[in-house]
Amino acid sequence: MRAWHLHEIEMPHGTRSPVVLDSEDSRAVLIGLDPGQELGEHQVRERAWVIVVDGEIEVDSTEGSVAAPTGTLLEFDPTERRTVRSPNGARLLILFAPWPGPGHYPG
Repeated sequence: MRAWHLHEIEMPHGTRSPVVLDSEDSRAVLIGLDPGQELGEHQVRERAWVIVVDGEIEVDSTEGSVAAPTGTLLEFDPTERRTVRSPNGARLLILFAPWPGPGHYPG
């Protein structure tokens, strides 16, 4: 067993993408967004689950838009395009599986 205390991981100035867990079949990433910061429109090849650990985010995707406060769980299909922004700051845990998804590493 391994454990992480997500509120204790330092994330100065909206640090992005420190890997929390990396195994043969999944990956978890903790992302901190400062007020006004966003993850511009993007997509990944894996199914992604986003858990709002602290704060609130606004998400626009090909499937619609949602305001997501602390405690919200969002699921995105592989290659689903989205934009994530946080007007007041947020901490997100993102789970990717399977990892890596088909076509993640070209060649």
